[in-house]
Amino acid sequence: EGAFSVVRRCVKKSTGQEYAAKIINTKKLSARDHQKLEREARICRLLKHPNIVRLHDSISEEGFHYLVFDLVTGGELFEDIVAREYYSEADASHCINQILESVCHIHQHDIVHRDLKPENLLLASKMKGAAVKLADFGLAIEVQGDQQAWFGFAGTPGYLSPEVLRKDPYGKPVDIWACGVILYILLVGYPPFWDEDQHKLYQQIKAGAYDFPSPEWDTVTAEAKNLINQMLTINPAKRITADQAIKHPWICQRSTVASMMHRQETVECLRKFNARRKLKPLQNDMLFCPIVGRQHTSPATPTTSTAALAQEGTLFHMVYKPCLQTCLLLFLSSTFIRPSLHLAHCLSLSSQGSTESCNTTEEEDMKGRKVSVGGASNDSAVVSQCSASEEPAPQPEASPPCPPPTDPPHDVKNVAWSSSGQSSCPDLEPAVPAPASTTPGGSSVYRQPSRKQEIIKITEQLIEAINNGDFEAYTRICDPGLTSFEPEALGNLVEGMDFHKFYFENLLSKNSKPVHTTILNPHVHLIGEDAACIAYIRLTQYMDSQGRPRSSQSEETRVWHRREAKWLNIHFHCSGAPAAPLQ
Repeated sequence: EGAFSVVRRCVKKSTGQEYAAKIINTKKLSARDHQKLEREARICRLLKHPNIVRLHDSISEEGFHYLVFDLVTGGELFEDIVAREYYSEADASHCINQILESVCHIHQHDIVHRDLKPENLLLASKMKGAAVKLADFGLAIEVQGDQQAWFGFAGTPGYLSPEVLRKDPYGKPVDIWACGVILYILLVGYPPFWDEDQHKLYQQIKAGAYDFPSPEWDTVTAEAKNLINQMLTINPAKRITADQAIKHPWICQRSTVASMMHRQETVECLRKFNARRKLKPLQNDMLFCPIVGRQHTSPATPTTSTAALAQEGTLFHMVYKPCLQTCLLLFLSSTFIRPSLHLAHCLSLSSQGSTESCNTTEEEDMKGRKVSVGGASNDSAVVSQCSASEEPAPQPEASPPCPPPTDPPHDVKNVAWSSSGQSSCPDLEPAVPAPASTTPGGSSVYRQPSRKQEIIKITEQLIEAINNGDFEAYTRICDPGLTSFEPEALGNLVEGMDFHKFYFENLLSKNSKPVHTTILNPHVHLIGEDAACIAYIRLTQYMDSQGRPRSSQSEETRVWHRREAKWLNIHFHCSGAPAAPLQ
């Protein structure tokens, strides 16, 4: 779902063919938003290519506009690569070939995409060998042949070309630069330009400061490096074109030129790259958690004073509160929530992390815009306006901009919940969504305190399922693609339920000793109707193998997403040592 739209699977009755329909509420669109919608639809109508998500129909009626696209179900190309058993330089050549074919097609139609990046490279289906599909033309523009002009600052930081950053006139070559960045990543699993400091990142790009370090590049053929060099040429007039790149020996003669050696290191690096671009905000904000995330494992005697606990609670909020909005923006991305929503990529006005800002006639419409989430009135495609004298500053692709909350954060302080380890709610069904009240003006206003209590309650139910060793109840509350950073994973990002299932089957279900959990200082933050994040201190009391009472403490954050009226835990972060009952 976007700020003004929702995507639904639909079926053409006459043929039974399935499509993806983007339904836009045009009543909420500004004049500028209408122009962008018309531009996107107009561009998509022109493009008919096997490597481009195709627009089949555009239907307008009072208050709504419908765009009917291909139903894309294969997910992101980069996610598919890390799941493969075999991946070689030749495979990378085949991938970039399809991407270049799509770019060549749009350039022949005098279209510039302006936002080529991994999130917009999808697979038609889950079938082996499925076609790569270029998606999301929300930032695409129409040009006159090889015209170079200033069309505004648009794109995603790591993929921006030097000419855009210099605010020079630009055109089709910006897409080739982005393809060069993508090819570099396809070969080694990390980008050619990277710095936590965005200003330094832009300086690297403007200087073309990249290299081919050992040992990972030692096994890449010279022809592959040559193609990258031609794509990442600073001067756009000397940069290779899409048509020329397709004819490069490394692509058109891949069977004899490209290496067939399996690149396991690339797969491993790409897996980390995928996790980073989706979870970077959470990783950054949790950096200091160990400072207050001490794990206390000691006899259950009153050694910790109330004052000390209060102080830790204060530190806890100091660490967690700044990160809550970032966490929420993180999981609102359809690429993170569920693979089944990848079809929405081709339909959004602009993918997360992209920025469009123009210093031309569009300027007055851009100023003062903020990111919108969960049905707010602003277009998520527009992040900020950069004046001609300022350094362009869209947020990094893995770190979406963080808007200020529409309401002051609601702290639920000094609230504790206790679990004896016995379930008082056998089904452990997620809490029912709070009803919405309506203001005199007709707008829907959700009662935040009530919804925040929902999040606390569902978190209590999840922890109770853990204490009871009830894996079935646990899976009903967690998303199948749950991701987590926790001590048991030794600093690795874990995805899916198998990792957690091991503990349920071998430890938790066999643990007959009583476990008592108390949640201290829960802090819930809401953005939109279906997004929430809770941070809290978890105090656990248990009996060790000698029958002595002990306690442990950890700081935890859980990210929740409501789907079909049920809250599901989609990400979990825990600081400290492995949970004491499991030791």
